[in-house]
Amino acid sequence: MIHSFREQVESVVVLLVTGDYEELEGLTGGVRLTASDISNAIRQYGRSLVYPPASAYNAIDTVLVMGSTPPQWSVQMQLWTAEEGASDLTLEMTLIQTEKGYQIELDDLHVL
Repeated sequence: MIHSFREQVESVVVLLVTGDYEELEGLTGGVRLTASDISNAIRQYGRSLVYPPASAYNAIDTVLVMGSTPPQWSVQMQLWTAEEGASDLTLEMTLIQTEKGYQIELDDLHVL
């Protein structure tokens, strides 16, 4: 079953909020960011991640990567913190279409 982009982003956000960076590295294959990289990025940001409201998932920025085979999408979502609500920290990932759904690559956690 092919899951929606939203479901894929939600699964990553859950792992970020719960601090399960090892699981996130396993999910993404650690292609660009290891568990240590993820932990360092969040620690350096200096705030506590929280679950965003459901409406925040309506603002997921999704762009098809032109000419990619298999099809790939660049996906960005603003993360939320206990201290700020909507924060300046952005989750950036790539979703690659496969026969079974999507392969997830975590590209970056950065401040806009």
